[in-house]
Amino acid sequence: MYKQIVAFFFFLIPQSFLEKVCAHVFNSLFPFFSGQGFAFRRKQKIQREYRKLLRKGRKVGIQSDAQFADTYPEHLKHLYLAEEEKLKQQRKATRDSVVLEEKPKKAVEPVTTERKFKKKTSNQKAKEEYEKIKAERARKKEEAEKRKQQREAAQRLYRQKKMEVYKMLSKKTKKGQPNLNLQMEYLLQKIQQNR
Repeated sequence: MYKQIVAFFFFLIPQSFLEKVCAHVFNSLFPFFSGQGFAFRRKQKIQREYRKLLRKGRKVGIQSDAQFADTYPEHLKHLYLAEEEKLKQQRKATRDSVVLEEKPKKAVEPVTTERKFKKKTSNQKAKEEYEKIKAERARKKEEAEKRKQQREAAQRLYRQKKMEVYKMLSKKTKKGQPNLNLQMEYLLQKIQQNR
């Protein structure tokens, strides 16, 4: 792109000089076109190191394969293979006997101890947490319900007493006058209750 700019505008200045200057200016202004940013160089370095490791691994792998390869003479190969098979069977038999000896010991131990020491999965932890939260919510709901019932009972009792007092104090005589005897009795009861 910068070559087109150079060719179009600057035909009097030497071409090679202009290309170098324009390339430098263009790359400094638009680094993403050139691909020479920090992340790009870092990526290239990692790729080089990875390729080096692969080359080294191939060299080491070739040497190790040659070093440990079983090369038997053809006329004795069947004897060596039979010997290897026999050794494998013996190892398997000893492993099986060790496993059989360990099994009765495990059967004697209680099963609950194995479950205790196992780590819980995130799903199990989440379920337990959910159960705790659910129980806590249920407990709070019950307490709120009890408080509500107590409050309602107290309000009913208060309204009932208030109504009785209102009825007592609002009684009138035959002539429509307030009954002062009942009012005096009410005040006397109130004074006695306060003592």
